[in-house]
Amino acid sequence: MRRATDALHSSAQFLTVACAMNHFNKFAFYSPCCRRRIVRYHEKMTSAPPPVTDSSAQTIIDLERDYLLQNYARYPLVLAKGKGIYVYDTAGRRYLDFITGIGVNALGHAHPRILKVLRQQAGLMIHSSNLYYHPYQGKLAKKLAEMSGLARVFFSNTGTESVEGALKMAKAHGHAIDPAKHEIISLENSFHGRTLGALSVTGQPKYRHDFEPLVPGVRFVPPNDVAALEAAFHANTAGMIVELIQGEGGIYPLAPEYAAKARELADRHNALLIADETQCGVGRPGTYFAYQRATPVILPDVVVAAKPVSCGIPLGFILANEKAAAAIKPGMHGTTFGGGPLACRVALEFLDILDELLPHIQEVGGYFHLKLNELAQKHSFVKEVRGFGLMLGVELAIPGKQLVLDAMAAGLLMNCTHETVLRFLPPYNVTEKEIDQAVKVLAKLFAKVKSDAV
Repeated sequence: MRRATDALHSSAQFLTVACAMNHFNKFAFYSPCCRRRIVRYHEKMTSAPPPVTDSSAQTIIDLERDYLLQNYARYPLVLAKGKGIYVYDTAGRRYLDFITGIGVNALGHAHPRILKVLRQQAGLMIHSSNLYYHPYQGKLAKKLAEMSGLARVFFSNTGTESVEGALKMAKAHGHAIDPAKHEIISLENSFHGRTLGALSVTGQPKYRHDFEPLVPGVRFVPPNDVAALEAAFHANTAGMIVELIQGEGGIYPLAPEYAAKARELADRHNALLIADETQCGVGRPGTYFAYQRATPVILPDVVVAAKPVSCGIPLGFILANEKAAAAIKPGMHGTTFGGGPLACRVALEFLDILDELLPHIQEVGGYFHLKLNELAQKHSFVKEVRGFGLMLGVELAIPGKQLVLDAMAAGLLMNCTHETVLRFLPPYNVTEKEIDQAVKVLAKLFAKVKSDAV
């Protein structure tokens, strides 16, 4: 445990160098016994499943076109099965999954320990409602509180629901001081979800304009602009919400000094500092949460997260210190499905696995960052490689959509955000071997872009 704790504070520069030195010494942070277990698991999970004999992909696509709300611009791919680091389409073709359900399938697919827990708990109880207790919600809350340094937990279903609850917490906290204390500060280029409250604090007009007017009293400031941040805070500020690494906005980390200033200003104005860790937290940056990367740790009043915590079973949560938690009284907030026994038990198993994986995430994340930078140096249309751990983005000087489609045809799944940023969210148990495979595909695609441009 001491080794994992020490690893939380390693710098990105050290990790990059360490990964380069340990290129041929995989899983260097682990004992020989632990390394053997990871290798055995990896060999088991990369064996191909039997061919899929489901309906044709076109039939499935046509059915959705005829009966589903047409709000998704889906890629032309029908997935039928996942195993380990890979997913398979209806024809049995295999794809290296480096988007993992947009960061949800953090242990890949069909992880044996998760499957075992799912089967056991599904046979006992799936849902009980929050009218009653069950054995796992309190245990999970205790684990998350210990991981985060915060005191209390509320369980929801998704990240956007968690954001809604956090905003209610901030507004209730402000209202108890003064009814005029209701304003929220958010960052330009941010993304916090698609419900009306979450959209109201999302700093990208393209997501907001069709639904305006939204919740009033939101001020947007540029990321990493300390002067603008200081000007935005005042007596009526109830809270500030930040992503420590902006995900949908293009994988942009916040500067530690900016986060520290936000903490200072929130304290000065008696406002709540909310960290939205839906995409950048729960292990993905190589620490439990992205705010823990700073030294000393910049502790928020409220943390919201979801995505990987229950490995595909919907589960989100709000973490709060006692001051923030005290704003929500009985009857002020609730949920039907949040914190059910199945989701909570799976999350407990995931977090137990995550404890051992954190050093590995830092190591292979540093290795991936290094290989992407090596590739970037060979192609002038690559502007920058950004991110930490296994949350990485490659910003291009050209649109990235066609590269995503070409990568899919070559057996690699990724996506593109902000039109020009290739986003990579591999599973936490990815190895250097799979990273090399992904970089090999990217190298071929980038070389074609170069030749086409000439």
